[in-house]
Amino acid sequence: MAELLELIDVECRYNGRAAVSALDLHVTTGSLVSLLGPSGSGKTTVLRAIAGFHPLSAGAILIQGKRASIPGYTLPPEQRRLGMVFQDCALFPHLNVSDNIAFGLRRMTHANKRDLVRELLTTVGLDGMENRYPHELSGGQQQRVALARALAPRPDLILMDEPFSNLDVDMREHVSSEVRNILKRQGTTAVLVTHDQSEAFALADKVGVLREGKLLQWDTPYNLYHEPACTFVADFIGKGVFLNGTLVTPDTVRTELGVCKGNRAYPWGKDAPIEVLFRPDDIVSDPDGPLRAQVTQKAFKGAEILYTLRLPTGGQVLSLFPSHVDHPVGATVGIRVEADHLVVFPRNQNR
Repeated sequence: MAELLELIDVECRYNGRAAVSALDLHVTTGSLVSLLGPSGSGKTTVLRAIAGFHPLSAGAILIQGKRASIPGYTLPPEQRRLGMVFQDCALFPHLNVSDNIAFGLRRMTHANKRDLVRELLTTVGLDGMENRYPHELSGGQQQRVALARALAPRPDLILMDEPFSNLDVDMREHVSSEVRNILKRQGTTAVLVTHDQSEAFALADKVGVLREGKLLQWDTPYNLYHEPACTFVADFIGKGVFLNGTLVTPDTVRTELGVCKGNRAYPWGKDAPIEVLFRPDDIVSDPDGPLRAQVTQKAFKGAEILYTLRLPTGGQVLSLFPSHVDHPVGATVGIRVEADHLVVFPRNQNR
């Protein structure tokens, strides 16, 4: 597929300091991508640069193969054929749903506007709500109105800045899934900025993890979780605990959980000091298992319970057990390692 958006060696600066540096990013037409990172990682700066709100100090941004930003030149935002969806929805409180959606449609007849608004209301699942006002809608409904308004001018690209962060956890998951389905049906290309990995994974085909203005990994959610490129990504994505160990053979490691075989060869040589990431789904309940551990904390998750377990050697791991087996704090349980994707790094690698 054709590339709709290209960021080539992009650098952005604030007060002489590089907020984003050496960033390369390619987004194909119709794909949904996310920039994910902690506060201060540069993700919002990247979004502002794509939108034309922040100049480049180096590199280039191309949209539809045409130059949109280079040092000394920034194509105005209104000429970039972009739609924006913000954290606070930014709906006009004095306008009803229909008028909010149609607000940016300057060069259409009244009849064409009316038909397009009806089509978009159906698209976002808000049929019959055209005469309601923002205060009469739920948070999820308001966000879908904001999406419909962004889609109305038929933009080449939708930019979304933390659009679901004002919603509660359950609503956030539901609305992000709905938005993904809407964008996919429309064939719309979108870039989401968020600090919430669940939100990024629910919506995006590919996710870029940013730290201190640098892109550490650009990959599918599956690969970010199972094949992280560095310890920061491994630690930032999902839950897990690093245990020290040594390399026994190129694909086998020894930790306080015993000897584990990985799904790849590691290049550091026999007896090399390493650290291994064990996620909660790598440690499974097994009453007759070879390992025993003591429950020190527990968190009920519905279908599962997340246990913090102390090993006989003193280390701690996390494990998800089916919730129908409820162990009290202090109980000793049997476990075994079932890690299909062993995540291993040299010990003391900078995080």
